[in-house]
Amino acid sequence: MKLLEPDQWVAVWLTLRVGAIAVCGALPVALLLAWLLARPRLPGRPLLDAAVHLPMVLPPVVTGWLLLLLFGVQGPLGALLWRLFHARLVFTTAGAALATAVMTLPLMVRTIRLSLEAIDPGLLQAAAGLGAGGLDRFVTVTLPLAAPGVLAAAAIGYAASLGEFGAVITFAANIPGRTQTLPLAIYSALQEPGGEAVAARLAGVSLLLALGGLMVSELLLRRLRW
Repeated sequence: MKLLEPDQWVAVWLTLRVGAIAVCGALPVALLLAWLLARPRLPGRPLLDAAVHLPMVLPPVVTGWLLLLLFGVQGPLGALLWRLFHARLVFTTAGAALATAVMTLPLMVRTIRLSLEAIDPGLLQAAAGLGAGGLDRFVTVTLPLAAPGVLAAAAIGYAASLGEFGAVITFAANIPGRTQTLPLAIYSALQEPGGEAVAARLAGVSLLLALGGLMVSELLLRRLRW
C-alpha cells in the first residue's frame, strides 16, 4: 500500500514550498523589527512590540480575516496590487505564504531579538571607536554575532509554518494543488467518509516534518547559547 497518493504528495510539497516562501519573506522583516525592539530608547517601542506579537494572541481565523480585508480584491492593498500589477494574493499560493509569514513572524522576531540583546555592547562601542559607522557596525559586528539566532529563527519559523491552518484557510481557502497544505489536506480527509486512515497517514508525515524542523531549531538554539 502506498504511503500517500500523488495528490496527497502535492499537499506535502506545497507545504514545504509555502513554508520556504514564508520564511524567506518574513526573515528580513523579522530582523528589522527585532533590531528596532532591541533598542531600549526607541519611541513607541511598547506599541510596536504589541503589534508585532498580536498574531500570537489573536485567533488565527481573525488574522486571516484581517488579511482578507486588507489584501482581498476589494481591500485597500489588494485593490492597489490589482490596479498596478494585475495580481492578487487571495486564494493563491502566494497568499497562503503571506498568511503563514504573518503567523510565524512573532516567533522569528522573539528569537532574533534575544540574540541581538545578548551581544556585548562593548563590542559595538569598540567598533565605533575605530571609526565604524552604524551600517558598518551592523554588517561586521551585529549581524555575524546574531547569525545563530537568525538561523534559529528561520528554523523555528519554518517548523511553525508546517502546521499553520486557520489563517491560511481563511485567507487563501482550501484549493487542492494551490493552497491545500498538509493541515488543510488532513482537514479535508476528515470531512470524507472513511477518511480517517488517509488523515492518519498525512498526520504522520506532518509529525515527521515538524520533529525535523524542531530538532534543527534546537540545535541552532544550543549554538546560540554557546
